[in-house]
Amino acid sequence: MRVLIAIPVFNELRYVERVLAKVKQFAADVLLIDDGSTDGTAELLRQWRDVQLIQHPTNLGYGQSIIDSFNYAHAHGYDWVITMDCDEQHEPERIPDFVREIATDRWDVISGSRYMKTQADGDLPPGDRRAINATITALLNELFGWNLTDAFCGFKAHRVSAMQRLNLDETGYAFPMQFWPRAAHENLRVTEIPVRLIYNDPNRHFGGRLDDASFRLKHYLDVLYAELGRQQTGRDREAAAVAEPPATSKAAEDEDQRAFTCCGCE
Repeated sequence: MRVLIAIPVFNELRYVERVLAKVKQFAADVLLIDDGSTDGTAELLRQWRDVQLIQHPTNLGYGQSIIDSFNYAHAHGYDWVITMDCDEQHEPERIPDFVREIATDRWDVISGSRYMKTQADGDLPPGDRRAINATITALLNELFGWNLTDAFCGFKAHRVSAMQRLNLDETGYAFPMQFWPRAAHENLRVTEIPVRLIYNDPNRHFGGRLDDASFRLKHYLDVLYAELGRQQTGRDREAAAVAEPPATSKAAEDEDQRAFTCCGCE
């Protein structure tokens, strides 16, 4: 199995060198997706020769960076992509845990969970983030019959061939609201493994109106229900097509009759 570590980066000059040094201890193939950094990160990344690099000329969004990593992995012959953040909230030491689960060949998505197990050395998350995570996670479980404990952890392993079936295009932070319904629609095999809950900087923000928790939750729900609506429309169209088969043209009927006669069983 060829495994690629993919790390979205946006203005992470403070962390990126330390994170990369640790990741390289556990993985040979690393892809950084610079999402239009303006703090010097972009210039620093261009100096490195032992990593693979995608650079967006402007900020296109977290979801777009993840989608780009899937497409890059597919184009370059990787079997799996492990995504992780660049702010030292995901421990590179956990990469072997994902690789061990990959080796079982039982899953299409192996999702890290910060809430699967209570760990004494874990941090306390900001209250609004924990509340939104719990609300969305419970809703996804109700919708799809899952037992997820952390719908928003970005530390995940993804089977590349499965990701190509999802046709993802949600570019922002609401990316999971499209990812999970499409994973369910495609009957992907999903499991979780525990990862440590780390919040080095509880003051990090999303930007703009998403910093308002009530607006952020509404945005997530809007994207989720829009995705569910698209899926229902698709099912309705499929049902209609089955119920009303297309009319057969006169030429086609004549062709069918000729074929029937020629077979000798009229």
